[in-house]
Amino acid sequence: MNCPVKLLPSEKEYPCEPGETILAAALRADIILPYGCKNGACGSCKSTLLEGKVVHGPHQERALSAQEEAQGLVLTCCATPLTAVTLKVRELQGVGDIPVRKMPCRVQSLQKPIPSVAVLVVQLPANDALQFRAGQYVEFLLRDGSRRSYSIANPPHVQGHLEFHIRHMPGGVFTDHVFGAMKERDILRFEGPLGSFFLREQSTKPVVLLASGTGFAPIKAMLEHALHQGSQREFVLYWGARQREDLYAWDAAQAWQSSGLKFRFVPVLSEAPPADWLGRTGLVHEAVMADLPDLSGHQVYACGAPPMVHAARQDFVARCGLPEDEFFADAFTSMADLA
Repeated sequence: MNCPVKLLPSEKEYPCEPGETILAAALRADIILPYGCKNGACGSCKSTLLEGKVVHGPHQERALSAQEEAQGLVLTCCATPLTAVTLKVRELQGVGDIPVRKMPCRVQSLQKPIPSVAVLVVQLPANDALQFRAGQYVEFLLRDGSRRSYSIANPPHVQGHLEFHIRHMPGGVFTDHVFGAMKERDILRFEGPLGSFFLREQSTKPVVLLASGTGFAPIKAMLEHALHQGSQREFVLYWGARQREDLYAWDAAQAWQSSGLKFRFVPVLSEAPPADWLGRTGLVHEAVMADLPDLSGHQVYACGAPPMVHAARQDFVARCGLPEDEFFADAFTSMADLA
């Protein structure tokens, strides 16, 4: 028996089939709710349950704590209705105009700026452009039926190919292949674009961009898109890494400071820096709080490891006055994270 889902404040309604999650049913109905990982790890789809009952599938405690669940919060990506439900949720407008497609692509180039990171560029079919928003991701479809998610690192106005930044996870089925057997002209398949991590262009608020590791990839797409659009907003990028070499696109980040954007770059190292390092150290989100103790007038876009995203969301809202609905995130979840 279907369970109806009602959304407030839009008052839209749609049916949810038995065993179907609230998010999956919404996407099937061409209703776009905020989401990122789709597996209960990032917390981007967190919404308020006003009426009804749901049951949650497996999810990360940091994405939805027992206390939050008791307060009526749900993760729409892994919550299945048991009754008719009413949700308070930030519905996204205009995203549904971009179709989600399954497409083949061909490996055009594969470069390793550092030993642990590969920059994969794939060529799309001729005369078949992919529409997407800067910051969204795709899922590569593997032969065993599994999927692996990677953010698109180039902006939408760059057509004909897609760029991805892939960190090697030893033992990972896809990344071992990328760093081992993959070669130019190999054929891959993907589905996309997916996710609600993209710049809210209707806002004029200054933007804090927060990245760890290859979480830089969608941030790169956002900044290149903003530059192409002639944006007059203020941007500051805090990019956290363990060591200096892990900031694998240092030159690009530095170049944006003289590109015409109102942009600053703040690199942050968490492990013992080299003796000649004069930059910031420690946790990257704490560097933001030290510089910007009042975030009440900002928007924040965070991408990277789930612990960083979770800590930033929690501390920016609780300690820096950031409105909760001005924090946008995409957490990179590996199979090890899900386990």
